[in-house]
Amino acid sequence: MCGRLNITDDPFVVGLCEALGVKLFPDRQTSEIKCLPDGRPIPWYFNRFIRATEPVGIIREVEGKRILALATWWLLLEHRPGGFKPSKYTSFNTRYDKLNDPKSAGYKAFRQSRCIVPVTGFGETQGKGDNAIYTDFVAANGALALGGLCREWQHFATGERALSCSIITLGLHNKLLPFHEKSMPLILNQADGSMDLWLDCRQTDVSVFDILLQPFLPQDLLAQRVDKPSNHQPIGKPIAVIADIASAPKTQ
Repeated sequence: MCGRLNITDDPFVVGLCEALGVKLFPDRQTSEIKCLPDGRPIPWYFNRFIRATEPVGIIREVEGKRILALATWWLLLEHRPGGFKPSKYTSFNTRYDKLNDPKSAGYKAFRQSRCIVPVTGFGETQGKGDNAIYTDFVAANGALALGGLCREWQHFATGERALSCSIITLGLHNKLLPFHEKSMPLILNQADGSMDLWLDCRQTDVSVFDILLQPFLPQDLLAQRVDKPSNHQPIGKPIAVIADIASAPKTQ
């Protein structure tokens, strides 16, 4: 499963967002600016090591308009007297084979509120404890568009509103087997219309997404083993993971 995210303020992430019709830094003159011109904080969160339950920037479509938002990376939230907290039920990822189960937390969101999480890369862990092996993946040249789901919440007592999200995980991809033996995140192809289709809030026939829910690498990755996610000190040299040769079948 996708266990951690790397989202840095680099031209690739900014460019991906702009390709989706949104700007992270409207009219900025320098990368040091961390607020919009009117002083409001930028609705984004940059961090080399983002854990589940932390804020993550997403792009979604609401009433036909693409918007930026910060969401808690944990789809299910619980009401508490002072606000919300992540549910006891693990939900930072949503398995592809649960999306059509009406009892799944992602069933409704898959049909009504899909989102994209633009990232520099993601991390996977193989094994546990002292035997754990940590691998960081980044796009070889670019950013990655991870397919996700989001949900809106309103506190029953305070009226506070919150947004949460999860990342879709797919089945095992043979090219990633040396690094992680269970699953891979949904990486949307940036060249074939997949991103627009995924964000289209009018698209309620989810059968069109069947082809996207098959393991597929649309971009070259670099896999780097690290000592710990928090330190991210490299162990050995990065290994190239080459994109799948054949293009994914058309989604439209």
